[in-house]
Amino acid sequence: MRMTRTVAIAAAALAVATGAAACSSSSSSTGGGGGGNSSSPAGTPQHGGTVTVAWISATPNFIFPYAPATNTDGYNANLTLPLWPSVVYAGQGGQSIVNQAESLFSSVNYTNGNKTVTVVLKSWNWSDGKPITSRDFAFVYNLLKPKADYTNWNSYIPGQFPADVASVSTPDTHTVVINLAAATSPDFFTDNILSTVQLIPQHAWDKTSDASPVGDYDTTPAGAEAVYKYLQTEGGKISTFTTNPLWKVVAGPWTLSDFNSDGTLYGYEPNTAYSGSARPYLAHWENKAYNSDTSMIDDMRAGGTITTGGLPLSDYKQLGVIKAAGYSTTDLPIAGVAGITPNLYNAQVGAVLRQLYIRQAMEDLMNRAQVVQQVFNGFADPGNGPIPVKALASWASPQEKAGGPYPYNPQAAITLLKQHGWNVVPNGVTTCQSPGSGASQCGAGIAAGQKLEFSLLYPSGRVTTEEMEAAWQASEAQAGIKLDLKSEPFNSLLGTTGVCTAQSHAQNCGWQLADLGYTPYPLYPTDQGVAVTGGNGNYGGFSDPKVDQLIQATETASSQQTFFQYEDYTAEQLPLLWEPLREGIEVYQSNLGGFAPLNPFSGGNTEELWYLKK
Repeated sequence: MRMTRTVAIAAAALAVATGAAACSSSSSSTGGGGGGNSSSPAGTPQHGGTVTVAWISATPNFIFPYAPATNTDGYNANLTLPLWPSVVYAGQGGQSIVNQAESLFSSVNYTNGNKTVTVVLKSWNWSDGKPITSRDFAFVYNLLKPKADYTNWNSYIPGQFPADVASVSTPDTHTVVINLAAATSPDFFTDNILSTVQLIPQHAWDKTSDASPVGDYDTTPAGAEAVYKYLQTEGGKISTFTTNPLWKVVAGPWTLSDFNSDGTLYGYEPNTAYSGSARPYLAHWENKAYNSDTSMIDDMRAGGTITTGGLPLSDYKQLGVIKAAGYSTTDLPIAGVAGITPNLYNAQVGAVLRQLYIRQAMEDLMNRAQVVQQVFNGFADPGNGPIPVKALASWASPQEKAGGPYPYNPQAAITLLKQHGWNVVPNGVTTCQSPGSGASQCGAGIAAGQKLEFSLLYPSGRVTTEEMEAAWQASEAQAGIKLDLKSEPFNSLLGTTGVCTAQSHAQNCGWQLADLGYTPYPLYPTDQGVAVTGGNGNYGGFSDPKVDQLIQATETASSQQTFFQYEDYTAEQLPLLWEPLREGIEVYQSNLGGFAPLNPFSGGNTEELWYLKK
């Protein structure tokens, strides 16, 4: 998974991807209400009971939905979305469609040449009985509007909400009118922007300290910054997650009931005042983090308390044993992009990695098809470029479906390196023998004798990840590219891999290559900050003006041709070294109903639909 700094996935139910909804034309309206998620497994639902969801190294640490840019724990979305839903929510059962039942909007309309967005909210209530209103949307906008605030929000997309908003008005209690500075793509704005807006209660949270009364502080820039600072400060106090009155006022189907000191165990109880139709059957559900997939699967095999968890693909052959222990299974392709991030501004090897031909050679050496079969037992997307061809086939270009721009070709890699002045030593270490910036030389900033040797960091705890990185190490060696592997616990890895650019260097810029997992996509899978200059997932400093232009085009026009142009060019430029993205195989106790089919965007985080069968 790309355990990115925005949203992460864990080994249990697939992680909460960004909720989304689609509007296909500038004048369309999407009606709300009615018909919730539905799956109909055999068995009569019973009210009550407790389930335990297993995760691998998943430890959220921040409860305010708008986490600071420095907070890199993607599991926080898993913690907060059951409490404070987004305006729009994607996925219904196993379908990639709008979830009308759990979205907060009643309709979304695009007018004025797609520069005006009108959102009508449902007549729902907060858990304290107060109505959810357009003032709550304005509260979010006001808090994020100051530059100091939106640049300190880890889901901010450069140039997008709220920076691209000219004004927000609330003509009535449930209507929000958003006037944009320029035309937008309805698909993009609904799927990628409104899906990141989690409504929060202005009537309870508009304060600047514990002692201050609730007011309208957010209506001035200074007041908004003070409120935002206060809420972010409170949001990081783990010891008060279940006691702070702020976090008691929720809109989702759940309330947080327990949270231990390090986030390895936390649980929920039903929000008895929930306004939606998908009201929980369960009395309680608990999240339990394991240090490794081995310890989790051992507990499952031993008949432990786990109700559902992700089957490590390395244990696929143990499926019969798991089923004999009383579990059922379901699988799900993941809507996301995976890859190894090159640090283009590392002091030792940045000049090397900035050379496109180097990245091309490295990609040519990656036998993705073999890894899919031998590491993931066939349960993975091939990773041919930025769009998964299995989970999001309608957005995958003909080039990606045909294998992408860099199919496995070791000889092409060796030839490419030799053409650029390298002394290739298969199974040794290749070195630069022709320094300089000429067409047949190594490239600017690369000295004679420079080695093609890189450290590769990746998260520990998953056997298939270990096997995949070892496969890359072996395949790169065919052209004398040496990879020095090092694994770290996920949270440690996040602290090690600072964001590095040409303009500025974070404290932790010593890393060279990092496999951070994967980045999940909403329904409209344009760039999620991985390739755009300055994006919150662009850790290695990749910057290409044409890529930026093509990304912007996907955000302002709903055109498949435009999207394919962005997709194919980005695939060729290699902001990441593309790699396969594993599918999820979820195992769940056979008496658990409402679990399957899995929502491809919430990834099984739909506990409000689950029930124990009588």
